[in-house]
Amino acid sequence: MSAEELVDVVDEDDRVVARATRAEVRRRKLRHRCTYVLVFNARGQLLVHQRTLQKDIFPGYWDVTIGGVLGSGEDYDAGAARELYEETGIRAVPLRRLFPMRYEDGDNKVCGVVYSCTAEQAPHLQASEIVAAEWLDLDAVIERTAKDRFCPDGLEALRLYLSKLEAARRRR
Repeated sequence: MSAEELVDVVDEDDRVVARATRAEVRRRKLRHRCTYVLVFNARGQLLVHQRTLQKDIFPGYWDVTIGGVLGSGEDYDAGAARELYEETGIRAVPLRRLFPMRYEDGDNKVCGVVYSCTAEQAPHLQASEIVAAEWLDLDAVIERTAKDRFCPDGLEALRLYLSKLEAARRRR
């Protein structure tokens, strides 16, 4: 998505209140919509990737989710599938819609939806978005987050996912 593409600006309840360019959303720190896809392989490893230095937010950081900003009028499911394909070349895998997520820090305000999928095909990384990627066991991911810079919104998506898994296990 280019800096001049239109993005829906939303309120805290995820209702569209305006439209702005991506550049304006970033500059004015406006709340917008994003998708977050946790990509696992059949062994349960998570795809972790490093963002390029040209990214408009968190350049060079590692991330545990594939995803991004939705274009104006784009729905979450379509955006998640588009981002997964654009960034990794992975398609034709069922995306599981897990839960909505709100995230906010000093630079980023997001209404998002977290997804997961299981993919066996090797990712074909989009060079303009991703520098490197690797499959890691979840314990290795947690260890890496202590020493490398990771996107905080992606980490929040993973934290919520793991917390919901743990709550489901306790109910059984």
